[in-house]
Amino acid sequence: MKPPSPPKPLLSLIIPVLNEEKLLEGTLATYSAALRDRHQAELIISDGGSTDRTLEIADRFANVVVRHTAEHRQTIAEGRHAGAVVARGSVLIFINGDTVPADVDRFFQTISDFAQRTGPYQRASALACPVHVGPHERQPLDAVFHSLQNGYTRLLNLFRLGAGRGECQVVRKDVYDLVGGYRTDLAAGEDFDLFARIGLKARVRFAPELLVYESPRRFRKFGYLRILYWWSLNALSVLFTGHSSSDEWEPVR
Repeated sequence: MKPPSPPKPLLSLIIPVLNEEKLLEGTLATYSAALRDRHQAELIISDGGSTDRTLEIADRFANVVVRHTAEHRQTIAEGRHAGAVVARGSVLIFINGDTVPADVDRFFQTISDFAQRTGPYQRASALACPVHVGPHERQPLDAVFHSLQNGYTRLLNLFRLGAGRGECQVVRKDVYDLVGGYRTDLAAGEDFDLFARIGLKARVRFAPELLVYESPRRFRKFGYLRILYWWSLNALSVLFTGHSSSDEWEPVR
């Protein structure tokens, strides 16, 4: 007799990674096996071709590890989509390898309610998450920038213009499939593009309960003005030309 199949998960947590050995073990320890069992969640790591210890760490923690073996450099959109292809949950949670929930139990309970169509977001099809720098690393400029950015994202969704930062995006699987998922050809602006397309067909809600903390490493290296310029340029380019202005998004490790 065949062994019984594992129960179908309710949630699929998808983390795209590339050479993240410095942070990944601490990030994945956040999503303990007990926590995932409690919320019927699977953990999928989608690796873009790491050459450090990232895959070794991923194999120890994840339920599924997707490996990019093609010769071309994978976009983060391609990595996220590769994870979505193998996901079995009814809700997809895309979260970066340097990003963790501020309150992991509240985070998963809110999304579990969403998946079961209960709670305040039962009629939504996707959820945008507020993003901040963690309190132990936060500087005054971090607090100002992220507060303004979160307010802007909330405002866009109030006007039913789908918006949400790619550090963490939550989408019902059937809606993700309906709109065709992430555009894997976009090197940047793929997060803006996905939620904008969802917003044309369904409701995106801003969910304060889903606060996540991201690493400030990119802001520390390039500065807020330069990153804001890149974000705006890529978003406008995707909106008006269908292509990102950046040929690649430089990793910061």
